[in-house]
Amino acid sequence: MKRLMITGGAGFIGSNFTRYLLERYPDYTVLVYDKLTYAGNMDNLGDLAERFAGRYAFLQADICDASAVDDAIQSHRIDAIVNFAAETHVDRSIMDPDAFIQTDVYGTYVLLEATRKFELGRYHQISTDEVYGHVPVGSSRETDAIAPRSPYAASKASGDLLVNAYHVTYNLPVTMTRGANNIGPYQYPEKVVPLFVTNAIDNEPLPLYGDGLQMRDYQYVVDHCEAIDLVLQRGEIGEVYNVGTGSEMPNIEMTRLILEILGKPESLVRHVPDREGHDRRYSLDVSKIRALGWEPDHSCAEAIELTTRWYVENEWWWRKIKSGEYKQYYQRQYGWRLAQAGQDNRQA
Repeated sequence: MKRLMITGGAGFIGSNFTRYLLERYPDYTVLVYDKLTYAGNMDNLGDLAERFAGRYAFLQADICDASAVDDAIQSHRIDAIVNFAAETHVDRSIMDPDAFIQTDVYGTYVLLEATRKFELGRYHQISTDEVYGHVPVGSSRETDAIAPRSPYAASKASGDLLVNAYHVTYNLPVTMTRGANNIGPYQYPEKVVPLFVTNAIDNEPLPLYGDGLQMRDYQYVVDHCEAIDLVLQRGEIGEVYNVGTGSEMPNIEMTRLILEILGKPESLVRHVPDREGHDRRYSLDVSKIRALGWEPDHSCAEAIELTTRWYVENEWWWRKIKSGEYKQYYQRQYGWRLAQAGQDNRQA
């Protein structure tokens, strides 16, 4: 597996994984296949074409386009697919589920069919801890039932089921990782950590859902990339591997940590009306991937600090994003919530 197609490779985790592979394996060739939706960004891939000339290529195309997928596999002589391509933001899935069903379900089907048709050596699916749903106690194991509670989580769970079905039915060589909340360089600032960091830099309010006691495992994206690589190299075909730090923190603690790093006051925090159907807690049992020899290099707190400092040092990347479509989305998602929070504060 030395000629990989990284679908969704211009997005957050996909671009970090592409960079990781090219830097680590001098004999690998990578094709980034990306539709370039709002969260796909060629800046994420920056210098790769020059640094890795002859080993890196980019193709703008949709994973739902079967003929484009087939042509890419044939023309680039691909022998493995790692699928990061997905609509990923829960809030947007609540507003408009259609795109999530198309990409996360139908797109997964198209890639699986191509893997079967061309008898590729591996198909790896990037999934999420959100497919397990709310976990009030304990930690989710890979054998636990999935119980998604948002349109996003349901679309990812559907893709997971297709991957398993293709393995069982067609003996397709598949593996899967379910990651906790990834943070790090190049994450689109609609996600909570870069949203709060960039808002705090500009002394804008931080819209914290509900009481802020939702529990999350924040893992550094490079740790996740190393885990995916390990599963590709040593994972058992047909198996799922949870990936996270194995620890967790409440969102209010994450928020306070960002403010402390930036030297900003806690008065920037606004407790706003909660997301519909918001899962209170995710928690992954990561003993299975640890048995392969993987350990995260960063704690949740270290991941938050590294991520915060990256956004401080890379305003060139995010400032041009937080305009246009982003502003429209932000106003639609948070405008009324911030207004409601302000009214509640005045009444109190």
